[in-house]
Amino acid sequence: MKDKGTQPFDPSKLPVFYGWIILAAGTLGMLMSGPGQTVGVSAFTEYLLKDLQIDRDNLSLAYLFGTLGSGLMITRAGKLYDRYGARIMAFIAGVMLGIMLLYLTRVDVIVAGIGGAGFFSPVLVTFLLLAVGFWGIRFFGQGMLTMVSRNMVMKWFDKRRGMANAVLGIFTAFGFSLAPRIFSLIIDKLEWRGAWEALALAVGVIFAVFVLLIFRDNPAGCGLQPDGRLSARQQRKRPPSLPDHDFTLKEARSTLAFWAFTLALALSSLYVTGLTFHVVSIFEDGGMDEVRALGIFLPTSFIAMSIQFGFSYLSDFVKLKYLLILFVAGMLISATGLLILGDTGPGYMLLIGGNGIVWGLYAVLIGVTWPRFFGLKHLGAISGFSLSWTVIGSALGPYLFSLSYKYFDGYGPVAWLCLGIETLLFLLSFKAENPGSPG
Repeated sequence: MKDKGTQPFDPSKLPVFYGWIILAAGTLGMLMSGPGQTVGVSAFTEYLLKDLQIDRDNLSLAYLFGTLGSGLMITRAGKLYDRYGARIMAFIAGVMLGIMLLYLTRVDVIVAGIGGAGFFSPVLVTFLLLAVGFWGIRFFGQGMLTMVSRNMVMKWFDKRRGMANAVLGIFTAFGFSLAPRIFSLIIDKLEWRGAWEALALAVGVIFAVFVLLIFRDNPAGCGLQPDGRLSARQQRKRPPSLPDHDFTLKEARSTLAFWAFTLALALSSLYVTGLTFHVVSIFEDGGMDEVRALGIFLPTSFIAMSIQFGFSYLSDFVKLKYLLILFVAGMLISATGLLILGDTGPGYMLLIGGNGIVWGLYAVLIGVTWPRFFGLKHLGAISGFSLSWTVIGSALGPYLFSLSYKYFDGYGPVAWLCLGIETLLFLLSFKAENPGSPG
């Protein structure tokens, strides 16, 4: 039931390869997921704590439940993507993300209305309503919209997939690094409710219309082929970018490589999300202010963009397990920086450098691994199942960091936990060979 891609215009009639337009559109789709990403939510955290009847622990727990619920549904969303294609699924994701943002602006109003009946505790009602809201923005934003946008781009490029992923990731990383500052400026102008209302209009209406006009699922449905036209020499220079056969989800899950990459991506999501969600508190614990805390995102993004651009290009030519090894090493560096973070000393730089490696290679691995290892036929189901682990990791991160601070008066214990798991994954990475073909 995928659309054939010829309405409202036929991409094959354009004078340029439509894949370049898809690359720009997919990048915009990734950026539009910003309100559902942790970097987007983090700008609103302190305002929610101030204006709603909820404390930091319960806010983190609501975020956990909402994100966990999102993660459990992503595999199903991936299967629907395989069936209906990018345009339909991205449109639904955009509209629903906008609706859920509007819903979050009315949480206190709903609490007041329910509280007037006198049957329920305002604290409990706030917790439950926020959990539903977090589920919505995480599922339709971080989950569905990013998966659909990324997979759409990966389908339009084959031999140039790494290069396309580099462009996609650079702009996405830069946009996400600026998101907390941009959202903070919008909040200063419109307050946090008005900021979410403005973002709901942007993604739920303007972007949704854009999706209907521009998004196309794959080149075959438009009478085109991946990459446009490559010379024979260009094609010979690159190793096989697809496996010998298309793996089903069941077959993919039976391979060591699938779990090595999936668990590494999930752990990075747990760690980075926890760090980002509590970044102001973490830096205050280290003797630094909010400006210094939010200031780590920009230099981290520059490192990430450099890493991603270079290694996305190299991913067309080298074994992906080598990138996985470096990816886990970046997590080890960052967690070490967190352990020794202070107003002076190397912890600050280790945190920025390690996160830069992780951010950069995350975008490479999550984009190019699944098509190369397991093919395109079941790409949505396979990437969706893996993404569900990543989303669940992002659900656990903020709460684990919050528990560490509550019971141990600091974030050292959760950093040590991550270091231990990262060490095991580092050793496993050396065994993560491509199960579909060499490379």
